[in-house]
Amino acid sequence: MDLTHRSAGEQLHALERGDVSSRELTAAHLERIDRHPEYNAVITVDHDGALAAAADADERRAAGRTGGALLGLPVTVKDSLETAGLRTTCGSPDLAGHVPARDADAVARLRAAGAVVLGKTNTPPMCQDIQTGSPLFGTTPNPHDPQRTAGGSSGGEAAAVAGRLSPLGLGSDLAGSLRLPGHYCGVHSLRPSHGIVPARGHIPRPPGWLSASDLLTVGPLARTAADLALALDVLAGPSPDDSAAWRLELPAPRHERLHEYRIGIWADDPYCRVDAETRALLDDIAKALHGTGARVDTTARPVGMAESDRLFQRLMFANSAAGAAPEAFAGEVTAAGNLPPDAASPGAAFLRARTMRHRDWLLANEEREGLRKRWAAYFGGIDVLITPAAPTAAVPDQTAVPVPERYLTVDGERRSYWDQTAWLNLAGPVRLPAATVPVGSTADGLPLGVQLIGPYLADRTVTHLAGLLARSMAEVRPGHVGNSG
Repeated sequence: MDLTHRSAGEQLHALERGDVSSRELTAAHLERIDRHPEYNAVITVDHDGALAAAADADERRAAGRTGGALLGLPVTVKDSLETAGLRTTCGSPDLAGHVPARDADAVARLRAAGAVVLGKTNTPPMCQDIQTGSPLFGTTPNPHDPQRTAGGSSGGEAAAVAGRLSPLGLGSDLAGSLRLPGHYCGVHSLRPSHGIVPARGHIPRPPGWLSASDLLTVGPLARTAADLALALDVLAGPSPDDSAAWRLELPAPRHERLHEYRIGIWADDPYCRVDAETRALLDDIAKALHGTGARVDTTARPVGMAESDRLFQRLMFANSAAGAAPEAFAGEVTAAGNLPPDAASPGAAFLRARTMRHRDWLLANEEREGLRKRWAAYFGGIDVLITPAAPTAAVPDQTAVPVPERYLTVDGERRSYWDQTAWLNLAGPVRLPAATVPVGSTADGLPLGVQLIGPYLADRTVTHLAGLLARSMAEVRPGHVGNSG
């Protein structure tokens, strides 16, 4: 089989055995990118730089200087992460000519591990959408159905991995920006525990900023759970400024075998109902897990979904104000001050959260810490919680529709466009690791996945169970959709 169709781990093994050189493997991926412009996923291709890096990897391997877990492996990087000498626009016309002098910290880790950066993948302007299209590069469609969205904001990265343009991708996640595209495109994704992968060099914030949102994580997209674990080994660790004083050693998976796990299942919720096919998938998972002997709890809930989501939105809107132009922000402060006390519209909530005083943010953060305590108590008796990834499989693309006019349809019911990420937002405010895993397909052949949420810093437990679950469900639902051809 064409090596571009193999997982990252399999491609690395081929490199280690000498079955292929990095230059050959890189050239094969570059050729596939050029041959499939319809994916519109890799929007800045570094042909010369990638081939030069591949040749260097081959020389290092030939000389016995392997030193790097990803030596010679082609990868792609979301266009929100800065890359030294390679255009980084974050989909914004204002940054069309931005060529950073320095890699984002996470990109630097990939390169230090020997990875070969093929290019940058599409993202909506400033990552501010849950589907992927920009005025600079157009729309990235879903590789399984071009009339549907690839999701966002890491939609270009998910489409690149699903379309076999890249075996491993680096993206980012604030409101499901890794996990929604992973779910829609039928690939694996991991939002690591907050703080274990440095986010400096991510846009937004504006170029040159040293800080990042306290809701943002940087993480991988891949074709297997084992590839997520491989990437996590490379990415996780203290920031360069902290590395002189401490190290990170993530705990091993809590168990070895599927039947040993204690698994919670939150299959549906009145706050964000899922469609019939998604609910059927969760029911099949519960039955399969019961059949293995695993302990399954379908009733306990760590938090209230509505309460958690409202807090997440307040924190997200407050964070988003950091990059606003001074004049624009001053106008928002004035508008918020003029709101009637009883104004309760989404626009009013947005303005109040975006312009909240620091004391109000501290109170919201204290509420977040309370939610974290409740999650920790829940995980005292449960190893991993399985939830829907989204209410449905990939929805029709709406990049040409003004955002206020967009909507979601769930079993014939018209719903808010933003309901797509409500399930993913459970992990966002409380800094928990969460993965999406493709484990089924719809009657129309679209990928259908679930979300796995684990305790803080139990990232290896999440990726391990993701692999076990994917293999178990492949037996229950043989032939489910994975990657696009």
